Amino acid sequence: MQAIDFFLRGGFFMGALLLLSVISLTIIFQRAWALRLRQVLPSALKLAVDHYQTGTSLDSLYQTLQTDTSPLSRILQTLLQHSDWPRTEALDAVEVRARHEISRLESGLTFLEVATGIAPLLGLLGTLSGLVDIFANIGDKGDPQMVAMGISQALNSTIVGLAVAVPSLIAFHYLSRRVETIAIEIESVTAELITKIYLKK
Repeated sequence: MQAIDFFLRGGFFMGALLLLSVISLTIIFQRAWALRLRQVLPSALKLAVDHYQTGTSLDSLYQTLQTDTSPLSRILQTLLQHSDWPRTEALDAVEVRARHEISRLESGLTFLEVATGIAPLLGLLGTLSGLVDIFANIGDKGDPQMVAMGISQALNSTIVGLAVAVPSLIAFHYLSRRVETIAIEIESVTAELITKIYLKK
């Protein structure tokens, strides 16, 4: 009951912070699940690229890629579908697909970045709003103890705002770094396959 009372006394801004925290946590867990390395960069595909020999048929590799739905698989399929194109044009097609896949991996991270900025501001607005109400109702018979209690309750919004912003900031930087690592690994695997396909062309 004390926890419920804690949030109810926060008013509109506390409600906005609670909504923001729920959305942020949902994005954090969803992105953490989606960015698992074995999900995005299956080891079977990396092994298939490693085992591919220059000049041999691409059919077996293409069939392996079609059994997988990872971003790496979709990028490599784009490369194989354009393997009869000149190298420069094939690279352009792969780059477009790669940008699309990386954009999908980054979905939701912008919201976390925004949450780290607006959560403390919402908390501050909640605190200031509470303080305005307190001082407006003090009057000539204001009880100092009640005023102190009111100020304490008003500061709760700032505390919650910071509590929402800190995990969002940590998660944003961690997940952004994870996407960068994935992008580098995808680039490495793709570059290896491109070299093998175009080595004798």
